[in-house]
Amino acid sequence: MGVFSCDTTMLVLGFSTFIMVNHVYMGHSFPLDRNFQSRKLQEFKSYFFQREHHVSLASSSSSPSPSPSSPATTGSGVFPVIAYGADPTGKTDSTDAILRAISDAVSGDGVGFLMNGINNVGGVQISLEGGIYKISRPIKFPVAGRGNILIHGGTLKASDNFTTDDYMIDLSSPSSSSSNSQYNYEFITLRDLMLDCNFKGNGIRTINNLRTSIDNCYIAHFTTTGILVQGGHETYIRNCFLGQHITAGGDPGERNFTGTGIDLRGNDNAVTDVVIFSAAVGISISGQANMITGVHCYNKANGFGGTGIYLKVPGITQTRIVNSYFDYTGIVAEDPVQLHVSDCFFLGDAFIVLKSVRGVVDGINIVNNMFSGSDKGIDIVQLDQTNREFTEIGHVVVDKNNVKGMSLKATIANGVTRVNGTSWSIDFNKILVFPRRIKFVQHTLMTDAGDSFPNTVLRNISENQVLIQSDATVEGSASVTVDQGLWMSG
Repeated sequence: MGVFSCDTTMLVLGFSTFIMVNHVYMGHSFPLDRNFQSRKLQEFKSYFFQREHHVSLASSSSSPSPSPSSPATTGSGVFPVIAYGADPTGKTDSTDAILRAISDAVSGDGVGFLMNGINNVGGVQISLEGGIYKISRPIKFPVAGRGNILIHGGTLKASDNFTTDDYMIDLSSPSSSSSNSQYNYEFITLRDLMLDCNFKGNGIRTINNLRTSIDNCYIAHFTTTGILVQGGHETYIRNCFLGQHITAGGDPGERNFTGTGIDLRGNDNAVTDVVIFSAAVGISISGQANMITGVHCYNKANGFGGTGIYLKVPGITQTRIVNSYFDYTGIVAEDPVQLHVSDCFFLGDAFIVLKSVRGVVDGINIVNNMFSGSDKGIDIVQLDQTNREFTEIGHVVVDKNNVKGMSLKATIANGVTRVNGTSWSIDFNKILVFPRRIKFVQHTLMTDAGDSFPNTVLRNISENQVLIQSDATVEGSASVTVDQGLWMSG
């Protein structure tokens, strides 16, 4: 038989609630069921915690919320905008509250310097906490000379009275601020943001800044520009979606799309894994040494006057465009010098235009791309010599592109013809990019008569036609290779 004993413990919760807990001890002749006791203890702890948590919430609900002008600070370096009075429902204007949060975030002494004159404020975060915030004027820093700052995690929507044609996030120097640095800001990150410009303003502007990241942002309904990068150095735009109008292609209003998705007016920037789904120009580039990779441009079809990428860097382009998708919209390059386009896909009769401004083109590689069209005879590479002809043509390589439903154009071409007589010619105008330009010819003659050995000479290469003559009548075939961009001086 077992021997039982019992005692009772009272636990008091708050002022009026208590729990009676019976502790039972049992003596017996078989091993104690410790698993049973452990389960009962866990059940009691769970009930006790839930009750305490409920009482705590009830008590705190009666306490006043922090004042927007003096939010509770945790010392963690995170500045939640709701604590400053921002309205995450988007019903009321949150501009002042967000600006207060930014002002507090950048007002610290920091932990040293980045570039000379840039104060490292330690990675402070302005958190939008997943809300939707209406703003009526640009979000700007109150002072220049700050770095290592993150703004992230929410939606900004321009109000109906947003300052016309301003930028919703403006990383330019305040007129009242001065800095000892040649740059305004360094290492500013804008991440996980949606900007609805509401056709009242534009998206993001960064002027004369260093090492800026714009990552995983969705920018729509801008008036003229989604993202503007002016001056500075090394702005990286990654994993973003931009469009003046929200569409997934084939939009009935596509003909009326205007503006520019991304405007690069600086050097050494990169645009990677970005989709531009509506704008007259997907990416405009007027700075040097920029890198474009993994971009999908279906912003406005060529037939409606759209351009995927427009390069306005005459004389020293130094731009690389690789692994990108031009969806019914192509590339225009003015007087390009050192331009590389490779491993891209051009769909819907999209093509590349080399546009003459001063008549200069040099250092061009257009190689290993795919072109797909509608059998309308559209050339994959075209020359715009409306202003003037290209007169300074350097090393240009257009080669190894595969084409379906469009006309192949290249600077290197091979031709084969049957020979029966003392002269023969091959016309390369159909395939060569530049008119009246052949810099190199290599020809081979194969005769049907095994014992003949005729002498041949290259007579003419004018008008992109190769004329070859022999000193005896020949029956056989001739192959010719020509190159428009290869030459040797001396």
